[in-house]
Amino acid sequence: MFECPGLPRPHCQGLFRTLLELPAEELKRCQQAANLSFLHQGITFTVYGNQEGTERVFPNDLLPRLVSGSDWQRIERGLAQRITALNLFLQDIYQRGQILSDGVVPRELVYTCRHFRREMRGFSVPRGIYVSICGTDLVRLPDGSFAVLEDNLRVPSGVSYMLANRQVLKRIFPGLFHDYGVRSIDHYPQALVATLRALVPPNCPLDREPTIVLLTPGIFNSAYFEHTFLAQQMGIELVEGRDLVLHDNIVYMRTTAGLRRVDVIYRRVDDDFIDPLCFRSDSRLGAAGLFNAYRAGNVTLANAIGTGIADDKAVYAYIPAVIRYYLGEDPVLNNVETYILADRKQRDHVLAHLEEMVVKAVGESGGYGMLIGCHSTAEQRERFRERILAEPRNYIAQPTLALSRAPCFVDGGIAARHVDLRPYILHGENITLVPGGLTRVALRRGSLVVNSSQGGGSKDTWVLRA
Repeated sequence: MFECPGLPRPHCQGLFRTLLELPAEELKRCQQAANLSFLHQGITFTVYGNQEGTERVFPNDLLPRLVSGSDWQRIERGLAQRITALNLFLQDIYQRGQILSDGVVPRELVYTCRHFRREMRGFSVPRGIYVSICGTDLVRLPDGSFAVLEDNLRVPSGVSYMLANRQVLKRIFPGLFHDYGVRSIDHYPQALVATLRALVPPNCPLDREPTIVLLTPGIFNSAYFEHTFLAQQMGIELVEGRDLVLHDNIVYMRTTAGLRRVDVIYRRVDDDFIDPLCFRSDSRLGAAGLFNAYRAGNVTLANAIGTGIADDKAVYAYIPAVIRYYLGEDPVLNNVETYILADRKQRDHVLAHLEEMVVKAVGESGGYGMLIGCHSTAEQRERFRERILAEPRNYIAQPTLALSRAPCFVDGGIAARHVDLRPYILHGENITLVPGGLTRVALRRGSLVVNSSQGGGSKDTWVLRA
């Protein structure tokens, strides 16, 4: 918020003046109103393995995070460039594998990734779009630039909280919102359904309106609120695997009026559980025969099966080279420095400096399977050392970052907390970013973990027109 102590950045001055004028009691009343609104809307998430109860109201912070128009332009260009390259990369490795033959990305790294799906080899997805919905995590570095922390390509979540935060903040700070000229995100559900409609398979009959559904694992999934919210906002049906029927490689949905053909499935079910005939045989979350219908071109899955290779945290380290290879351009948004622990020299360096590193399991999300060296005990570091030595391919390491901080209303006062930003990119007929994203907040003092499952929360992100 500040260029130096006491001097707010130009685009933060309006918020700064507002905070100086508002008494603490008024801020407290506003936070209570926001919490009550989230509670009444049922805006919740699930913490797995918690003994106190799994479902909680999603933690939210009262104060908006401001992003200048010039910063957003760079973010927009960088993420459009990135999703273009990621789709070309996925198309290549499942078709010709030229990037592997040219040695830009190690072949072994791709083929040992647990998200690589050999079943997708030689299969052409509609428009060549493997990733149509992406949530990319960005961090702001000490020099003021944004960098990509990781890509979320399989079933990226959190966009409903972005929309819910906006609805609440517009009511609480209407004057400030209007004066700032905040760019709208309200059109996201319409942009999402337009993206899905652009993926209708060529085999779709022309004599009827295509049917799009959202496939959810069900009420016990951590993001079930989001699934119901998005289906309602888009005006499409929310279905579970048991609602789908396969016949002659065509997908039908059970309705009160009989079976109805399905053309596009926005899936919020992981690859492993999508089809018990092809992947995990014990799954009850998908539909038997769905993958065959997909391969036959009778239904489109968004995102495509097998996209998880490109959000493997070890493959992430090669994405700048991937961008240069396919697009002939330098990345607009850089990666964070990353050590590949399958490489002996890099592994030895990391093991010698564990206290200075953040170690992550390549296939985990939600803040699980992670060591933050500066906040760890000697015993925790020793456990991770053993895990790294046992399975080096399963881990990467990054230097501990000084994540940027934003003002938050915490414990009745305003304090700085670490934040990141997850914008959402849509790729259908065109590439679309709504101007904003989910700003995630490490609500615990000194914490660098922003995930809601680990005590984090979120705040509204205001992208300014100027």
